[in-house]
Amino acid sequence: MSEAAETADSAALQRAAYVHIPFCHRHCPYCDFAVVDMAEEAAPVDRYLEAIIAEIEMEAPWSSLHAVNFGGGTPSILSADQVELVLDAIRHRFGLVDGAEVSVEANPEDWTISYASALHSVGVNRVSLGVQSFDDAVLRSLGRQHTPEEGQRAVENARTAGIGTVNLDLIFGTAGETLESWRHTVERALGLEPEHLSAYALTVERGTALSRAVRDGAPEPDADDQADKYDLLVELSDAVGLGHYEISNWAIPGHECRYNMATWAQGEYLAFGLGAHGHRAQVRRRNVRRLDVYLKMVEQGRRPEAGSERLNAWERDKERLFLGLRRRSGVIAGDVGMSFLDTESGKRLLDAGVIELVDAHLVVRRPLLTDAVAREVLALKEPSN
Repeated sequence: MSEAAETADSAALQRAAYVHIPFCHRHCPYCDFAVVDMAEEAAPVDRYLEAIIAEIEMEAPWSSLHAVNFGGGTPSILSADQVELVLDAIRHRFGLVDGAEVSVEANPEDWTISYASALHSVGVNRVSLGVQSFDDAVLRSLGRQHTPEEGQRAVENARTAGIGTVNLDLIFGTAGETLESWRHTVERALGLEPEHLSAYALTVERGTALSRAVRDGAPEPDADDQADKYDLLVELSDAVGLGHYEISNWAIPGHECRYNMATWAQGEYLAFGLGAHGHRAQVRRRNVRRLDVYLKMVEQGRRPEAGSERLNAWERDKERLFLGLRRRSGVIAGDVGMSFLDTESGKRLLDAGVIELVDAHLVVRRPLLTDAVAREVLALKEPSN
């Protein structure tokens, strides 16, 4: 078994937590996450953080965590003191292992040297900067508020502050973005020598401003264009030695995102805040998405769950395969994987070189077809006894 596969598999044993900070200065037109647009409604940040801490205290004690991820929304609207309050509650309730990953998503325009230094002083050691593009026109189309220069400066500020892992988050396939524009973005991003890079194709999610614009005649993302841009990204990232460890993620070895690695390995992770999803003791839980409902439930001493699910053994193994297929090192085939390889679609994909069985791991060799393979896996029916 390769070292990459062994590392990916072992992530299932790591425990993590996700903290959702829903507040945004402006709701990006492509985003369908649980967010609160501060330009349209009041943002009771202090009250929300009190609810987060109360929700943490509702969770049964657990073993120490390997990773904590602050996502959003825009976690960088919080002060360092506010981040520390939440981290202290997590440390007190569960504990953190030595060297635990503590990651914060941030907008580049928020990421000053003083702010980055303050976060580093309270334990943040990883930042994911929502750079998205280094093209002004693309940034405007995406509704982003920063400039390419602010994106670059944010990376420099993270370095000065001593943040050990910097991730740059990119989006490709925006209307009007040319292949050369995308090349410029990728080359500029790689030139900043990030420890980690994430890149996602722009998608049109139902209920977003982008979906309404497309419905009214605006151009939607072109799949062929996005495929060309993905191939270019792979080529340029490989050339500088960034390890392609998941379909949309690259990293210098040792800087892979531990929180994400745990989720892709079907590991267990806690989730706190609006719309957050968690997985513990083989039960998946999801929180309510309305802020007023979330606050009311927590303040009444109730867990803010919208629902939960416990899968049977077959469905759980199918989910494990579905999640792990995104990893470039593959996923242990197991019963579901071997059943899949015996189906007509599995044999066809195997013969076509789309998938391969390597050291008992099912590996997708053509990353752009990962979703198609995953759909075939999800369609598998449990064998009758």
